[in-house]
Amino acid sequence: MNNPKHSAFADTAEEAIAAQDALDGPEMTSEMATEVAMQNTLLTPRFYTTDFAEMDAIDVTPVRKDWDALIARMKADPNKGHFRKNDEWQANWEGMEPALKAEFIDFLISSCTAEFSGCVLYKEMKRRGSNTDITTLFQLMARDEARHAGFINDALREAGIRVNLGFLTQQKKYTYFRPKFIYYATYLSEKIGYARYITIFRHLEKHPDKRFHPIFLWFREWCNDEFSHGEAFALLLKTDPALTTSRMNKIWIKFFLTAVYSTMWVRDHQRPLFHEALGVDVTWYGQEVFRKTSEISKQVFPFTLDIDHPRWRPNLDRMERASVQVAKGKARGGFGGTVQRLGGMARAAAAFAAIYTIPAIHHTVPDSPVMEPAY
Repeated sequence: MNNPKHSAFADTAEEAIAAQDALDGPEMTSEMATEVAMQNTLLTPRFYTTDFAEMDAIDVTPVRKDWDALIARMKADPNKGHFRKNDEWQANWEGMEPALKAEFIDFLISSCTAEFSGCVLYKEMKRRGSNTDITTLFQLMARDEARHAGFINDALREAGIRVNLGFLTQQKKYTYFRPKFIYYATYLSEKIGYARYITIFRHLEKHPDKRFHPIFLWFREWCNDEFSHGEAFALLLKTDPALTTSRMNKIWIKFFLTAVYSTMWVRDHQRPLFHEALGVDVTWYGQEVFRKTSEISKQVFPFTLDIDHPRWRPNLDRMERASVQVAKGKARGGFGGTVQRLGGMARAAAAFAAIYTIPAIHHTVPDSPVMEPAY
């Protein structure tokens, strides 16, 4: 029987968050998990705010047919009730090797924070807006992200911790992004999220013995939500041709492609035991996700990054080593730690510049950006 109080059945983000609050009694508060989620670094998910009036003024007329079809599919809510535990959920936290458990918890906290950051932004857009097309979209997206965050929190709760979502909303620092930067960053994060989840899901279909936690069984439907959200932002980008064709905006697109790809690479390479437990070579995985994301992004971006260029992987690896140096410098503290941290930041910036200046691969963008999941 459906439990209307479970976040999996919530029709709005507010209902999903309320369901989580009802479950998260004071005895479940985890300062560690919330503290990790509160961090603001180059590698941690951020909370964003923007010019909501500018977003509210978007006219979807140029993409009306595709827009209405997408909204209809999202309103049909194919994943309602999916994000909750069932008889297939057999988690064994006690039997998990401690170092792997630590990396997996870090992965779940980061994922929960990322999902909830989207929920907060979309919910605020819905609250402030008056444009029915835009507010309807963001209400639906906020609903999905709240369900995802709640589901991850359910998994964390079994390990004796949880992320305090209400506290995050009130206390986490917000970063201002112009609307077009929100479009670029969110489009890429949703599409790369799809590529990440579906790559892991398909791998574990072939190697079920590597599925060390049941949450991976839910990745297919999860990644399909991510795909739909990316489709929505592809349509938003199509409402104004200048967003993807002007010289300056092409510079920004390349910046966000480089930033999102390199951040993923660095973050994943700092979880070696997690990927080893899945039976996935982390370097292969990174390149495979980039390949999928690049192919998908052709729907709206006029070029892709050359991920096979001789400068690509060596400089990603340099960025990863520089990130470790920055973290060690921060932990060391004092004058020596500051020098170490600044040196790492300089090395990371040089590696980023080396990647950014790799010539892009240009192509013709289709008139309609509509795509269906194909992996």
